Order: sequence, then structure tokens, then C-alpha cells
Amino acid sequence: MDKQTLINEINQVMIEGFELEPSQLKPEAKIVDDLELDSLDAIDMLVFLEEKINIKVDAETFRTVKTLDDVYNVVEQVVRESNN
Repeated sequence: MDKQTLINEINQVMIEGFELEPSQLKPEAKIVDDLELDSLDAIDMLVFLEEKINIKVDAETFRTVKTLDDVYNVVEQVVRESNN
């Protein structure tokens, strides 16, 4: 899966799971400050992403996520590692 497809999948999860507007989904958007998601939402996001993309993301790794771009990068790394 290429990065743009992955970004599209993640954005769709954010739109459907958290009722965010596509215009809010900028790579630099801060998960807490800009998207107004809290720690419980982060857990839900992790579950939604794992189900949608069929991956397993380590919760500790996901704690480092601060921006939407961080989400893209973590998921891309997990996908890349799972394909090896």
C-alpha cells in the first residue's frame, strides 16, 4: 500500500470515527489541540486503524503521536514492517 492510499484510509477513519471535517485533516494538525481528541479517543483511533488497515500497532509507540503526520508515519512504518 503506497503512502497516499494509507493517508486516505487514515483520513477516512478520522472522518467516520470522530466526525471530523476533511478540511481539519492536515498533516500538521495536533491530535489534542487541533482535532480535540483526548486519550480515550486515541485508544479508539488505534482500534479503528487496526481494524480498517488490518495491522497491529504497539500502544507504547502510539503514545508518541502528537500530530496527524505522526499517525501517518507510525502506521506506514507498521505496514512496511508487516510486509517484510
